[in-house]
Amino acid sequence: MNIDRRQLAFAGAAALGASALLRNNTACAADDAGVSAAVEELRKASLAADTAKLTALADDQITYGHSDGRVQNKAEMLNGFKTRKATVKSIDFPDLKIAVAGDVAVARHRYVSDSELDGKTNHIEIGVIECWHKQGAGWKLLGRQGYKLG
Repeated sequence: MNIDRRQLAFAGAAALGASALLRNNTACAADDAGVSAAVEELRKASLAADTAKLTALADDQITYGHSDGRVQNKAEMLNGFKTRKATVKSIDFPDLKIAVAGDVAVARHRYVSDSELDGKTNHIEIGVIECWHKQGAGWKLLGRQGYKLG
């Protein structure tokens, strides 16, 4: 299954629009908290390059898009974390916004990171949209797309 940016954006917009119709305030708060916790686990696992945790968080059908246009499947994404050359000093996900529609959630945030490679520091600040799917009591990352901020 190939998903391009346009389809991912459409799915996100549909989930955001449908969320107002499908939300139950009590269940909604629990789902928001669950997605928020999953996003935080993703942030920590990304910082630590914890491929075991990343494997557990990512759906087998994940499409993982970067702000430079590269799109990876699960094996490619995990290999990218496993073989990264830079030393990542920090990763933060500020401005997190979550919309839940049934068993699907869309999370939007900024990705702010500082790293070092060959003595040179690098600061990255991009936008990210993530699509999460509820499986059992937990949430799995189904899609992620980074994009350059205007």
